[in-house]
Amino acid sequence: MSCRSVLRAAASMALCLAIDVHANSADVQPTVHPEIWPASASPIGLDAAMETRITAMLKAMSVEEKVGQVVQPEWKSIKPQEVTQYHIGSIENGGGAVPGGNKHATVKDWVDLIEPYYQASVVPGQNATIPLIWASDAVHGHNNVYGATLFPHNIGLGAAHDPDLLQRIGEVTAAEVRSTGMDWSFAPTIAVARDDRWGRTYESYSEDPRIVRQYAAAMVSGLQGRGKTFLDGDHVIATAKHFLGDGSTDGGRDQGESSVSEAELARLHGAPYTDAINAGVQSVMASYNSWHGIKMHADKGLLTDVLKGRMGFDGFIMGDWNAHGQIPGCSNSDCATAFNAGLDIFNAPQDWKALIGNLVREVKSGVIPMARLDDAVRRILRVKFRAGVFDEPSPANRATTFRPIGTPQHRAVAREAVAKSLVLLKNNGVLPLKSNATVLITGDGADNIAMQTGGWTLSWQGADNSNSDFPGATSIYEGLKAQIDAAGGVALYSPDGTAPQKPDAAIVVFGETPYAEFMGDQSDVALHHDNTESLDLLKRFKAQGIPVVAVLLSGRPLYVNPQINAADAFVAAWLPGSEGAGVADVLLGRRDFSGKLSFSWPSRPDQTPLNVGDAHYDPQFAYGYGLSYAAPATTPQLPEVVDTTRYGEKNVYYNQGTAWNGYKLWIGDDNAPHMDYVGTRTTLYGSAGLTLEPQADGALHTRWNGKSKAWIAIGTDTPSDIAREANGAMMLNLKLRVNTAPTGEVRLGVGSASVPVSALLKAQSAGGYATLAVPLSCFATQDLAATPTVARLETDGALDVSIADIRLTETRAGAACPAR
Repeated sequence: MSCRSVLRAAASMALCLAIDVHANSADVQPTVHPEIWPASASPIGLDAAMETRITAMLKAMSVEEKVGQVVQPEWKSIKPQEVTQYHIGSIENGGGAVPGGNKHATVKDWVDLIEPYYQASVVPGQNATIPLIWASDAVHGHNNVYGATLFPHNIGLGAAHDPDLLQRIGEVTAAEVRSTGMDWSFAPTIAVARDDRWGRTYESYSEDPRIVRQYAAAMVSGLQGRGKTFLDGDHVIATAKHFLGDGSTDGGRDQGESSVSEAELARLHGAPYTDAINAGVQSVMASYNSWHGIKMHADKGLLTDVLKGRMGFDGFIMGDWNAHGQIPGCSNSDCATAFNAGLDIFNAPQDWKALIGNLVREVKSGVIPMARLDDAVRRILRVKFRAGVFDEPSPANRATTFRPIGTPQHRAVAREAVAKSLVLLKNNGVLPLKSNATVLITGDGADNIAMQTGGWTLSWQGADNSNSDFPGATSIYEGLKAQIDAAGGVALYSPDGTAPQKPDAAIVVFGETPYAEFMGDQSDVALHHDNTESLDLLKRFKAQGIPVVAVLLSGRPLYVNPQINAADAFVAAWLPGSEGAGVADVLLGRRDFSGKLSFSWPSRPDQTPLNVGDAHYDPQFAYGYGLSYAAPATTPQLPEVVDTTRYGEKNVYYNQGTAWNGYKLWIGDDNAPHMDYVGTRTTLYGSAGLTLEPQADGALHTRWNGKSKAWIAIGTDTPSDIAREANGAMMLNLKLRVNTAPTGEVRLGVGSASVPVSALLKAQSAGGYATLAVPLSCFATQDLAATPTVARLETDGALDVSIADIRLTETRAGAACPAR
């Protein structure tokens, strides 16, 4: 699932990356060749008696009853009585959509929430009584539920190279999902991430589809069971996601455009779906991204001809959160295009009621063929019959409901997963640490379970959690302290690295703070959080002669050569989840390191994409790398990049398609105020209010569609001081070409100050580049000694311009502030 939390606050806005409004119509599909795609077949097979029963049900059902099965609301937007009224077939809880708004809700609170909705689906008097099923994003354990066991995110599990472990994780997750009365998990994510700038890289097991294929089958088998245990009372419906190419987008842009060839799409990104289908997966979630200009939710060739045809998928295709609304010509409440393309269930968290009305109208008018509706409902009913929902009691009365979650047995599996996921990149004789030593533990990740668990944890972004939100969990510090204390050693915790005595060794835990989806997109693979702080700590211990171990928490491989050089040992711990004791097990020698990189490790911040098999493959640490105590090796001093910033003439901010002198270019609107432009086509989420893409002449093609206020901005991570330039009467100068004149007010700003420039843009003749220049003194209401942006162009109307250059220039005769 995606984009939940923000949409909850602004239900009418689809905060999701939209396709360019000028892209091809969904009716102009890219050519797909199903015969080149891998074939597969579900091991379940069609049951003749079941299909006959479904046929009879379809004949008895009204159009309204059928349509109710193909629309899935979020529980917060629907009342139980409306389930009966609209014949709703499934409900979900999005990230952070917890009972009573209380993220500490108990298992009983969850069951008490779900039970009335279920009961509303089975009231007497319907043409066909069809029990409702409930879905949740249980992507690294039952992560929406307080007290659940939280496993390492997928990137860490990929480093474990252990399909059996994955199956056991699936079994534990299914048991905890079942405990809360739910039937269905939106997992596993089987994306093959090929550009680590992507904010969802941590949801991918590997850049190598071979690992993802193994894990797809293992996790599906764990969640759903197999053979005699298939979808029994201890298992749940699994969802392979996101179909297709979410890990292949240009620039690693979440929900962006994939321009890979069909052969590459099939070989790298389609392959794991064959293994998921061969393992019996019952649900596949379509992806937000586009492929060759067509949104995946509108791509009939891939959804119907490939997935349902060539791959033999006989379950149902689930939509992602309001993703159908991103298709040109569609909205969140009306999208026959997606349904006719092969989508079986709309993910319509808020606009479900209007969507149902439009679907009923479109079926009755013939826009949607009755055969397409019947096929979708047949697939839904087939999965429900296979899952036994027609025969089992209500959620509150099932044998597996109310069973304890976060049990010692479940946490033991997670602790094992943590230990197996750790990758040792360097160990120049300091590890394993002696348990009876005096060890100083520091860094902002040392006693921070929120950092360990990352995004998709109790809330969508996972950024608002503290240790008190994780009963039964252990931070890395707590795990170390327990073992060191038991051995007679001393564990010292110090957030700032100071200590009352000189320790025998120090451990610095640092890394990325939690994020989910596009909030984690980056313009490079550098560590942007806690970079200098962690390096300063490591160097301080080194200078004091204290052996130091660095532990990196991250959702992707990162350029951290300075930190690796400053440490005596360096461990990639990924996002380990709730069981920090698993880190202690390995650092203190109870277990050996066994993790091997499932992603290639960069040697520079700009070294991405970087994947094994590339023509000029030159990583810092290759795919499959990982040291151990049994096979020690010395890591030499690594080369450090002095500075990757492009420097040019002073006061040049943007030129030749590149931001210069440490400045960055980003776009934004009120919902996504700060999205980095990474040099490829970039579009704002939701209404696609602003789109950027490079032109052949090096300029930046910038288009506002007029659906929402949006802006392009230039700035740095820290405020800029251009007061001297302002005092020197310099001007903010944009070289641009007006392709389409503005339809609304356009403002040029520096920081929070701005002036109107609509008249100046309208006065420019179309076809050639011209200069838009405004004296810095016009922005005097902004403190120019500390301004967050040095240029910002904003409008709520439509506008199409090509921007070739942004810089400060000397004043010119007659320069004045634009009339207000």
